[in-house]
Amino acid sequence: MKNIAILPTLLTLGNGVCGFAAIAYASKIGPHSESGEIDHYFVVSACLILAAMVFDVLDGYAARLSKTASEFGGQLDSLCDAISFGVAPAFVLLRLGMDWMQPLVRQAVALIAALYVVCAVLRLARFNMENTSLLSSSATGGEKAAASPKRFKGLPSPAAAGCVISLAILRSTHSGIPPETLAALVRLWAPLGALTAALLMVSRVPYPHITKQILRGRRSFSVLVQVVLALFLIALVPSFACFLLFWGYTLSGLLRHVLYRTLRSKSPLTELGPNREPSIRP
Repeated sequence: MKNIAILPTLLTLGNGVCGFAAIAYASKIGPHSESGEIDHYFVVSACLILAAMVFDVLDGYAARLSKTASEFGGQLDSLCDAISFGVAPAFVLLRLGMDWMQPLVRQAVALIAALYVVCAVLRLARFNMENTSLLSSSATGGEKAAASPKRFKGLPSPAAAGCVISLAILRSTHSGIPPETLAALVRLWAPLGALTAALLMVSRVPYPHITKQILRGRRSFSVLVQVVLALFLIALVPSFACFLLFWGYTLSGLLRHVLYRTLRSKSPLTELGPNREPSIRP
C-alpha cells in the first residue's frame, strides 16, 4: 500500500469517532431516565452526527485540495459513513421508539431501524462499486477523476441521517410548542420518515451535490440566495432548521423526480427514442 495522506485520513476517522460517540450518548437513554436527561442525550447525539457530517465534507475537500485522493481513502470513508450515517441514526431511532408504549409498535420501529442500517450499507456498497474506476483513477492524482459527481443516485446517507436526527432535535428542544404536540408529531413521523429515507437511499432518485455547489468555483446567484435563506432559517428557528432543511432536501428531490417522470411519460417527444429527453420550448 502506498503512503497514506495524513490529514484527510484523520478527518475521515474523526467522522467515525463522532458516529461512535453519538451511539454511546444515545445508549445512556433508558426507561428510567429523567426527561431532562433524555432531551440532553438526544441533542448531544444529534450534534455529534452533525459533526460527523462536517468531517465527511472536510476530508473529501482536503483530499481533492491536496491531490491525495485514493482508493484507500474512499473505502475508509464508506466504513466511517456506515457507522455515523447508518448505525448511529438507526440507534437514535431505536431510542425514539421508547416513546411508544405498545410492544408491537416498538418491534416495528426496531425492524425499520434494522432496515435503515441495511439500506445505508447497501447504498454505500453500490456507490463504491459504481465508482471503482473513478477511485482507481484518482489514486494516480488525476484531478478530473477525483471530481465527485454532480448528482447522487439515491438519497445520500448523511442527508438520510439528518432526517432521523432532526426528529430527535425537534422532540427535545420544544421551542415553545406544547410537548404533547411535538411528541405526537415525532411518534407519527419517525417510523414513516425513517422508512422513507431508507428506501430513498437505495433508489435511483437523483439528488444534487450540495457541498459541490457551494464549495467549488463560481455559482449562480440563485445558489447564493439559497445559502443565505438557509443560514437565516438556522438563525431564526434553530430547533426547526434541521427538520426543515433535511426533509426539504429529501422530499423536494423525490417530488422533482416524480414530476419529471410524469411529464416525460406524457410528452410526445418520448416516442422519438429512449435516449431523447423531453424539453419544453416556448
